[in-house]
Amino acid sequence: VTQAIGRTASLQGGGPAPDDRVLEDAVVRLGVSFDHAHGGFGGAPKFPQPMTLEFLLRMHARGEVSALPLVTRTLDAMREGGMFDQVGGGFHRYSTDERWHVPHFEKMLYDNAQLLRLCAHAWQATGGARFRRVADATAGYLLREMQHPEGGFFSSQDADTEGVEGKTFVWSWTELVGLVGEEVSRALGGSPEGNWEGTNVLFRAGQEVPEEAIEALFEARLGRVAPATDDKILAGWNGLAIAAFAEAGLAFGDDAYVEAASRCAA
Repeated sequence: VTQAIGRTASLQGGGPAPDDRVLEDAVVRLGVSFDHAHGGFGGAPKFPQPMTLEFLLRMHARGEVSALPLVTRTLDAMREGGMFDQVGGGFHRYSTDERWHVPHFEKMLYDNAQLLRLCAHAWQATGGARFRRVADATAGYLLREMQHPEGGFFSSQDADTEGVEGKTFVWSWTELVGLVGEEVSRALGGSPEGNWEGTNVLFRAGQEVPEEAIEALFEARLGRVAPATDDKILAGWNGLAIAAFAEAGLAFGDDAYVEAASRCAA
């Protein structure tokens, strides 16, 4: 371990840029570790790794045809799974399984800032409306729940509510059916016995879900105790948010996002 850390610490920046062979080899190696069944890299627990996906998008822009499918498959799997908050937007910290189903429910500013930026870039690369929707939902979450009145962004929200992991975010079958009916409940992955520890973590099970159903669930969730927010405002993590909102605002032509970036910077 000491030797490995030492090798990393001895690396020096400022040298020549890597040649094409090095970059192309990196794409090949990422392809080897890619989970073609579920997206992402490696097994459980599975992290989103937005910087790796950004690299692959850049390689796609350079003409590397094998890079883009790794990005789109991963983003599609994450946005359909419990890793993405299907009701309130934004991404949880990581998936406890390889399928992006059950997350560790903590939400971090730096994850969501990087994933907002990544989704905006994926939309630019593909024109896929689904990436724009996820970007907008993630931006909406950050602006609604993580922004200080003066413009900066808080650090994180807890996984636990009142000492219970995921309590704010999971649903009983009775709650779901009472709010949106059985058909929509099943479209969101729900079942009478639950899909995680007797409760239901929501994910997209293939069918379309009406927007009014999501709104009904969101309104119901507003009545719950919210997880605690770590209100530290860290310069580095806010730098990521500034970049994300500025670039998303430019990509989408959304002045509100650019204004959010400007207020945060100020």
